[in-house]
Amino acid sequence: MPSSPTGPGASESSGVRRRTLLGAAAAAPLLSAVTSAASASTDSPTSPRALPGGGDLGPNVIVFDPSTADIQARLDEIFRQQESAQFGSGRYALFFKPGTYHGLNAQLGFYTSIAGLGLSPDDTTINGDVTVDAGWFDGNATQNFWRSAENLALVPVSGTNRWAVSQAAPFRRMHVRGSLNLAPDGYGWASGGYIADSRIDGQVGPYSQQQWYTRDSSIGGWLNAVWNMVFSGVEGARPQSFPDPPYTTLDTTPVSREKPFLHLEGDEYRVFLPEKRTGARGVSWGNGTPRGTSLPLSRFYVAQPGVPAATLNQALDEGLNLLLTPGVYHLDETLTVDRADTVVLGLGYATLIPDNGVTALRVADVDGVRLAGFLVDAGPVNSATLLEIGPQGASADHSANPTTVQDVFIRIGGAGPGKATTSMVVNSRHTIVDHTWVWRADHGDGVGWETNRADYGVVVNGDDVLATGLFVEHFNKYDVQWNGQRGRTIFFQNEKAYDAPDQAAVQNGPVKGYAAYKVGDHVTEHEGWGLGSYCYYNVNPSIVQHHGFAAPDRAGVRFHGLLVVSLGGNGQYECVINDTGAPTSGTSTVPSTVVSYP
Repeated sequence: MPSSPTGPGASESSGVRRRTLLGAAAAAPLLSAVTSAASASTDSPTSPRALPGGGDLGPNVIVFDPSTADIQARLDEIFRQQESAQFGSGRYALFFKPGTYHGLNAQLGFYTSIAGLGLSPDDTTINGDVTVDAGWFDGNATQNFWRSAENLALVPVSGTNRWAVSQAAPFRRMHVRGSLNLAPDGYGWASGGYIADSRIDGQVGPYSQQQWYTRDSSIGGWLNAVWNMVFSGVEGARPQSFPDPPYTTLDTTPVSREKPFLHLEGDEYRVFLPEKRTGARGVSWGNGTPRGTSLPLSRFYVAQPGVPAATLNQALDEGLNLLLTPGVYHLDETLTVDRADTVVLGLGYATLIPDNGVTALRVADVDGVRLAGFLVDAGPVNSATLLEIGPQGASADHSANPTTVQDVFIRIGGAGPGKATTSMVVNSRHTIVDHTWVWRADHGDGVGWETNRADYGVVVNGDDVLATGLFVEHFNKYDVQWNGQRGRTIFFQNEKAYDAPDQAAVQNGPVKGYAAYKVGDHVTEHEGWGLGSYCYYNVNPSIVQHHGFAAPDRAGVRFHGLLVVSLGGNGQYECVINDTGAPTSGTSTVPSTVVSYP
């Protein structure tokens, strides 16, 4: 195999990305935690309810203030538990009240989120680091999933903070008063990642990161590119130059609305809802208090793991939003969101597991629903769908107040057997899918071509849908099937399923293999920027994939910055999109690119 870059002077190329099998790690006993109850608020609805709003945030929400003793010891304890617990049940949210903290190194393991509780990142300053590295996996960062950092200012001890992640590890609303290193110690393989609404005063060094998407941010510089570096609305971004070096740069993001976040007003917990921006560029919080609205926790049903789905639905029926505290929630019925502007916010990678083949969550064709910060884990009985945004045939105009799906991740297998025919279906118009990783597992427990069968990753039927940061991998058929008109995707990262047994298993009629990203034959308008698909058919390296991308050949369907890669020669692509683009060749792991199509 080709070697990975070995240091800061790494070139614009990288070694093979490969995830070896890793057994599930059992979670250690839960820690005790600092908890806090939210006070009642006068701006909560006055209609009577059977279920209360607000309440205790539970044992796995851990809140620090500058006077808290032994913060580092508590951080280290959680990290020891979570460092290699890739498929464990531990879930943690670490919150820091506004103020200044000194001498901390918060190392983040699996299912661990760290965040400040101010309205601005600069309200909460850590003189120290928030670190993700890959020592647990011999310096390979390609499995550093499911963790996050939000709403903090960092003053790194060495001047540079290390954030060596791959999928499902957002870095949001952060202010790094220094530089940011996106590679593990030793510059091993890494395959991320996502930054949004952040300011990095110094330079971002991706080094061995094979692809990355940065949105609505400000950076002091960007060191290098490997395969696929995409920017939209980023001050200081490298100019458009794909494929040499492979930078795809948009001056602005067409539409964006930042993720909801927990904050403190005095001693009261509230959830801030940022407003929509069009033509966004730079951070949303640069001029002080961000623009948007704030809801008291009394407007939320604060759910604890083990609560039945019927209770969650009752809370939604009574007009409450949902705050899912860290843990695992089994659902024996679908969570149904019928009310406009409902918020479902997970903390610490709260995880929904649908039992008996139900859909985990379904949203009506209403305005302004916000889904954020949780994981959907398929159950052992096949679900037709796991997440549905709008019913079939949804047609209402939501352009003024779209539904947003942010840091919502879907997994089929890995933690155990799981099946779902289609993971995410988007039927509502104008939906914004802002950073998702939809993953049919290639390692862990319950993994096999039929064991964790999942034909389709994301299916978009609604018109005018925008995806910013779309990661979809390893599905048995199409990873993305886009049927709606006027769809747009800014950054797409994909691997085809590793475990196809033979060519016949992936044959799509006369076509060799299912495209990673398929635009419906009837679609007349669609556009994508910065899209990559990789194959690693390690079970049968003789498999040939005709193309990574398939779309109708018409002027209104346009793509910019496309690439396909064969990882180490395990399978090959004949073309990039449709019948266009050079084939991949041999074991060189060199991308085949198309600058624009048609």
